[in-house]
Amino acid sequence: MSQAIRTLVAVDEEADRAMVQAALPTTAADIQLVGVVDGLEESWATMQETATDLLVVACAGHSDRVLFLIDGAVKQQVDRPVVILLTGPANGFVRRAFEAGADDILTLPESPDTITFALQKAMARKQGAAVGTGVATSPMIVVLGPKGGTGKTVTTANLSVGLASAGHKVAIVDLDLQFGDVGLSLGLSPEKTIYDLAKAGGSVDADKLDAYLAKHESGVRVLMAPTRPDHAGMIGTEFLREVYIALRSSHEFVIVDTPPGFTPEVIASIDSSSHVCVVGTLDSLSLKNTKLGLDTLSLMGYSPDRTRIVLNRADSRVGITQDDVLAVLGRVPDVMVPSDREVARSVNEGTPVVLSRERSEAAAAFRQLAALYDPTAQASQNGHFHFPWRKR
Repeated sequence: MSQAIRTLVAVDEEADRAMVQAALPTTAADIQLVGVVDGLEESWATMQETATDLLVVACAGHSDRVLFLIDGAVKQQVDRPVVILLTGPANGFVRRAFEAGADDILTLPESPDTITFALQKAMARKQGAAVGTGVATSPMIVVLGPKGGTGKTVTTANLSVGLASAGHKVAIVDLDLQFGDVGLSLGLSPEKTIYDLAKAGGSVDADKLDAYLAKHESGVRVLMAPTRPDHAGMIGTEFLREVYIALRSSHEFVIVDTPPGFTPEVIASIDSSSHVCVVGTLDSLSLKNTKLGLDTLSLMGYSPDRTRIVLNRADSRVGITQDDVLAVLGRVPDVMVPSDREVARSVNEGTPVVLSRERSEAAAAFRQLAALYDPTAQASQNGHFHFPWRKR
């Protein structure tokens, strides 16, 4: 390997510290121990401050604290492997640990050479998945809006078509299981839906999914929401995870349109995602709920650098200034979409504004959003608009 693997070792309080210390590869040239930290809370704090390529968690056996640390570490940095060193019996812990995101588990005592090889192997597997065509490595963007009526679905449709226009294979999942209208925004009829896929039973793979995806003229494929609200109960979180893995293995981008609020299905989708796009509008209620959504993501351990903010109707004259927005959200929105009657017209026509009115300022803003996720997407050369409330 070209450079040493920066490795942080988190030692749970119940682990045998002497056994862990004896197994650590302190002399391996390609393993750089950036810290051996006692206590999981202290380890989490160290992870926030220290760049690490690999996390080693030493524990005595089953521990909810360890599972929580692994889950948070994986969400924070999906390409960082997690290896567990057990100093006691597993007692059913192995499956839970792998479900939380662990890449390998070793039971001590083991020699430092064996541990070194395991760490090298975990790192190589992770790097190989990142550059190959392995399962579930494509970006998955969850479009989130804690308050209804912010334009999540319009954002989903235009972002997806913008990415497809750049030559990418894009899939949408309409997760508004009771009142989803992604199909309406794209002018597609729900001949088959996610309910039909769930009702079919059996495992979910890319080939099976293909029969349930509606195809838009832009090339975007859509897994439609159920046509009846009472069908929503058929869709469980484990089923959704299977769907996401299959879609990410066969598409370059997966975009998930969500209902308002943090339902179990939305939380499971966020857990499975690589990015979240939070959508709000220029009014006090929406800004307040957008801030609450950002705070909730933070409590879930979701890294802020994986979150984008879209502010729709951003030029509305409602007495809210740029300073007000910054004060409420704590950051400047990444993309600001101006009010444009063409957006409402495009929804009624079932054609996203990036296709129907591609020279409009709204279309330019949505292309700017697509370019944030893929630099090859066509970003507007005039993507900075003069809003009445923005200081010049």
